[in-house]
Amino acid sequence: RLESRQAGLEAWRAFNALFDHLPLAAVINNVILCVHGGVGATLNSLEELRRLQRPLRMSADSPASALLLDVLWSDPTEHDSIQGVHPNAERGDPVVRFGPDRVRSFLRLNGLKLIIRGHECVMDGFQRFAGGALLTVFSATNYCGVCENAGALLIVGKELECVPKLIYPVDDLEDAWLRHDDLRPATPPRDAPDALQGRGGGG
Repeated sequence: RLESRQAGLEAWRAFNALFDHLPLAAVINNVILCVHGGVGATLNSLEELRRLQRPLRMSADSPASALLLDVLWSDPTEHDSIQGVHPNAERGDPVVRFGPDRVRSFLRLNGLKLIIRGHECVMDGFQRFAGGALLTVFSATNYCGVCENAGALLIVGKELECVPKLIYPVDDLEDAWLRHDDLRPATPPRDAPDALQGRGGGG
């Protein structure tokens, strides 16, 4: 426990300075891209991520801001039938949703097979999009104490097969911070049954 507000502020600044230098993405065996949000409207190549200068800056005058916003905040559209790029009503402007066409185009242009991302509470902990070309994995069970969702871990095998391992909520969780009503609203859970293609295997 920090002893003062000033100590808390200094810790917050130190963590943010660290985040300014952390990687934005990872590539597994040159075929699987792991990213927090998605491809959004602006990400077209892995080289764009490699060229980003550190420390990262989100500001109106930074040419990298749109790319950072997409990589960290964008979400897939509600289901595979919605193509293109659209405003993200749940997160607000200028965050966007991207369709399965954006996923397939990005994979093709970069010689990849799969995108794995997080960022959204999915009720089964694991959800397929774009015909399985994108996987959302969410490991926090019963998100913010209200969603009653399962979580998942994703096991990537030697042949790059992906197997989800589900995690279920614990009834007697005693994290008091979950009960604070004055915190910012939680990310709403993704409720898009049409996006669940092949529910077998946890999707």
